[in-house]
Order: sequence, then structure tokens, then C-alpha cells
Amino acid sequence: MCKNLYIALLHYPVYNKKGDVVTTAVTNMDIHDISRAARTYGVKGFYIVTPIEQQQVFVRRILQHWQEGYGTTYNPSRKQAFDIVRLKETLDDTVTAISRENGNSRVKVVVTSASDHKHNTMACRGLRKKIEESRETFLIVFGTGWGIAETVIDKADFFVEPIRGNSDYNHLSVRSAVAVMLDRLCGN
Repeated sequence: MCKNLYIALLHYPVYNKKGDVVTTAVTNMDIHDISRAARTYGVKGFYIVTPIEQQQVFVRRILQHWQEGYGTTYNPSRKQAFDIVRLKETLDDTVTAISRENGNSRVKVVVTSASDHKHNTMACRGLRKKIEESRETFLIVFGTGWGIAETVIDKADFFVEPIRGNSDYNHLSVRSAVAVMLDRLCGN
């Protein structure tokens, strides 16, 4: 169902609590949990996007452990989840790589947020239908910190509606948000 869907976890450019554009740290739990959710829902690839070299080294070390090291025999299902994980320095690099992987086709970029935006917002149901019926390639970008910077949002093709709970508290971890979104877009 989601054979034309990729996801990206964006660490730059994102906002901090004060509204400054920053780079956030990659977390081990995000890599593990998001790769497992992505693999479970049949996502074609999961990109971790960070320009910081030390963070890239950290990600590569984790990937190497589960793709080539002791982790391959310790937990083979984790290896399967990590086989779809890729690392890129920028979102533009990510879009280019996905485009090349799909015969230089245009990639539709969809951004997420915990708050409403004025941009080309699409309900999950509508986006799911578009993904199911289209031959186009889609990339859903999840932000870290306090949200994706407007420079990214302004270039996106679509903005997907925020995930809403049933209380006034609205601060899901990105791991949880990815799982909920993938279930809404790709679940049975």
C-alpha cells in the first residue's frame, strides 16, 4: 500500500523553544522505533537528515552494528528494519536520492506539524487516497525540536493535518507521531 512512500526525520532546519532555527540531536530511540514502524507499514525508505558530522558518525555506527555487526545475528528482525534506513546531510539531498531511485521522477514533499498551518493542508484520509491511487513518489517529513522551519514548509507540496488527541495536551514524541501517521496512511 505504501510502496511509493518514504519518510524523513529532519534535524535541520528546525526550531528550538525560542523560535530560533537550530540543528537537533539524533537519538538512538528515534532510529530504532521509526525504522521498525516504517518497515512494519511497508515504507520504501526512512531517511535521517542531519548536517552535523558527529551526528552522522553516531548514526552510521548504529546502522553498522545492526546491518553488518553483531546485531545482525543477535536480532535479525532489527536488521530488516534498519535495511531501509538511510542518512543524508540535507533535505534536498534526500529528495534528490529518492528521485534518482525512482527514475528521476518528481518527489511530492509532505510536511507534518503539531500545529495548524495556512499552507496546502490535506486531511490524512485525502493524502492516503492520493498515495494509494498515484504512481508518484511521496516523502513525508517529520520534524524534531519545536517544528520544521518555514523555509521547508514553504517549499513543500502538501501539509498534512496535525494529529489531534482528545485533550488540550498536544506534544507527542516524534516516534509516536510517525507511528500514528503511518497507521493512518498505510494501515489496514
